[in-house]
Amino acid sequence: MTNIKIQYARQRKWMFYLLAILVLGAGFTPYLRIFLGLLLGSAISFYNLYLLQKKSIEFTEAIAKKEKARGLGTISRFAAVALAIIIALRYEEYFHVIAVIIGLMTSYLVIMIDFMMYKNKDSA
Repeated sequence: MTNIKIQYARQRKWMFYLLAILVLGAGFTPYLRIFLGLLLGSAISFYNLYLLQKKSIEFTEAIAKKEKARGLGTISRFAAVALAIIIALRYEEYFHVIAVIIGLMTSYLVIMIDFMMYKNKDSA
């Protein structure tokens, strides 16, 4: 397994841990709307992370084979974000809209933290 695939697997693992913590927060705290919003946003963020990783692997393989590279799926990721916001606005009694927006950013936070923690270890 290459370094980048190890990094992708590590990021997905941390997103699963975060999702588990959010489920526990929704189940055991009185802030149900906030945690459900964070959970919805983070679930869509995890989906977007998976799509981005999959598309970037396909992109680099196409470039290495000197084939025409397809896009990175920006439209599908934007559509997933729009779906999350529509769900949050439609069911405001269950989801906190600001928490959904914060949850949508969690994969980028995981990517940055992973980079900071492992930037020296992966290069060795």
